[in-house]
Amino acid sequence: MKIRISLLLLFGWISLTLSAQDRNLLSGKYSVSELQNLLIPLSRWEPFPRINDRNAWEKADKETLQTYLRFAESHLDYDWPTVPATLSLEIVRTGSRTQYQAASYKKRIILANMILAEIAENEGRFVDPIINGIWSICEESWWGASAHLPQTKELSGLMDVTQPFVDLYAGVTAGILAWADYFLGEKFDAVSPQIRKRIHHEVQFRILQPLMNQYHGWMGKNASGRAPNNWNPWICSNWLTCALLLEKDPAKRAEMTAKALKVLDEFVNPYPEDGGCSEGPGYWGAAVGLLYQNVALLNVATSNAFEYVYEDEKFKNMGRFIYRVQISEQYAVNFADAGPRIGGVNNLIYRFGKAIGDEDMMRYSAWYRGAASADYVRGHFAEDFFDLFIRDEIRQASQGLLLPKEVWLPVLQVAVSRDRQGTAEGFFVAAKGGTNNESHNHNDVGNFIVYYDGLPLLIDIGSPKYTAMTFTDRRYEIWNLCSDYHNLPTINGVTQKAGPEYKASDVTFKTGNAATVFSLDIAGAYPQTAAVNRWMRTVTLNRNKSVTVKDRVDLGKAESVTQHLMTCYPAAVTGKGEVTIRYKDKDGKEVPLIVKYNGNQMEVEIEKIKLETESDVIVRANWGDTIHRLNFKVISPRLKDTYLFEVKKK
Repeated sequence: MKIRISLLLLFGWISLTLSAQDRNLLSGKYSVSELQNLLIPLSRWEPFPRINDRNAWEKADKETLQTYLRFAESHLDYDWPTVPATLSLEIVRTGSRTQYQAASYKKRIILANMILAEIAENEGRFVDPIINGIWSICEESWWGASAHLPQTKELSGLMDVTQPFVDLYAGVTAGILAWADYFLGEKFDAVSPQIRKRIHHEVQFRILQPLMNQYHGWMGKNASGRAPNNWNPWICSNWLTCALLLEKDPAKRAEMTAKALKVLDEFVNPYPEDGGCSEGPGYWGAAVGLLYQNVALLNVATSNAFEYVYEDEKFKNMGRFIYRVQISEQYAVNFADAGPRIGGVNNLIYRFGKAIGDEDMMRYSAWYRGAASADYVRGHFAEDFFDLFIRDEIRQASQGLLLPKEVWLPVLQVAVSRDRQGTAEGFFVAAKGGTNNESHNHNDVGNFIVYYDGLPLLIDIGSPKYTAMTFTDRRYEIWNLCSDYHNLPTINGVTQKAGPEYKASDVTFKTGNAATVFSLDIAGAYPQTAAVNRWMRTVTLNRNKSVTVKDRVDLGKAESVTQHLMTCYPAAVTGKGEVTIRYKDKDGKEVPLIVKYNGNQMEVEIEKIKLETESDVIVRANWGDTIHRLNFKVISPRLKDTYLFEVKKK
């Protein structure tokens, strides 16, 4: 009887766990037939005012429209180029995707601006250039990125046009064409009915049919169990756009919407309840931001039948992540491939915050409100239409940066803490556990970063420029993706490895007025050849004083141990057990900050990293050319030992 009860409890727990993970927030609410009834019929659906409704467009932001108009005018004589096969072949010949993307992206950016310019002016002078752009893009063999072509013998840098599939930029392209059809369809028909016919044919063949009839890897977990990344909501946002704007059959329109919702739930279901984005704030806009964009578009298409999503606590946490990991006005936590710098933040964050009733999120967005973006390849075209009707509200909104005192994301295993709430002054530290199987993964379990007065001191170098190697089995041949170019140890000559089995254990985060303490065992992130039984790392912020990192180790063998620290400033040994980092404050004044260590236990080599390759361009843009690695070599390694570093003002 006891065994039977135990089994019932066990299977009940499993059932509840699966139910919690697979809630199907988006696809579980309505059946296909219910969706069909909820969707506003295509003939009556007006997500944004039609181009001839000039009274409605008078309410759009004139300053922003003028920005689009000026850009489009400067390209009125643009000669829409072909994209030669040899540009696509560069991905296999040299590993570069730069020239192909430059040619492809520019066409889409100019086309999108011209569509907005014609909406702003409504005089017809952009119609012919827009038609030329649409026709040129429809003539392309492949709407996606050359880097996203499978590198097989059959597909080696060139697209098999008989077997279409959908990547990020094929989806983006289709979305732009769908909005062109919505706003300018009648003007196209006045020229020739073949224009809209071509749009509908190409989108059906290249996008909608493949999405409905074949499985794409971004739709669900990969072979190692990793959940879908930003590709999922990014592509779905354009998939929904095309289905809702172009599909005339109501039943098929509902079926497409229903399938897109199921795919979106493959992104949402495994997402941590704490809302932590493993791809980092640099990818948040293309991941969680575009998840919100999907929901916003669904609400416009169904008279707000999906507003219930905004009440979901996990969905709210997914949104709040963007300001919870903010370091200062310029910087955000940048583990994995995310960039460290905060750029112009668009209206999407404000709208997200407004939808979930989060005033901190709204103030954050209003603080960073920027000029209208012209880069429609990196986002979603519909954002600009929403933006036009909310930008004035954002201008007048309350502004402010929360800069939370501490944040703990227990599922993602990221801890953030600073000296004082609401200010970047003093020390800031962030540290991570997790696994080496995260999206855009770096081998970085146990890594940490330290900032002072809002500026970087000990850094995560971040992403290289993407090349053919970046997302292949040669990924970890790229230097700054490896653990020895993070603030981590090399143990017995061995670095961390990639895969779900390489992960942290015994992870805790404790908070207090005087200090916050993040602790974890990183031994599991190293292969057996490292012979590490336990490596207990404790990262402590001693408020208004210092940051300490203590490693208590238990090794199976002790041949060599080297601790690595990365900084974007020159450094020098200035005494036994002391390295001075020539940190500069916001005024450019040098403020010496020091790293204290046991000079009898370790000797230091300071290495300047050469940034010479194409993939280093992003690193130089983020940090300049002064990346330094501090290598603390243990003089006489022992099986059991303790290593201590203290970072403080001199």
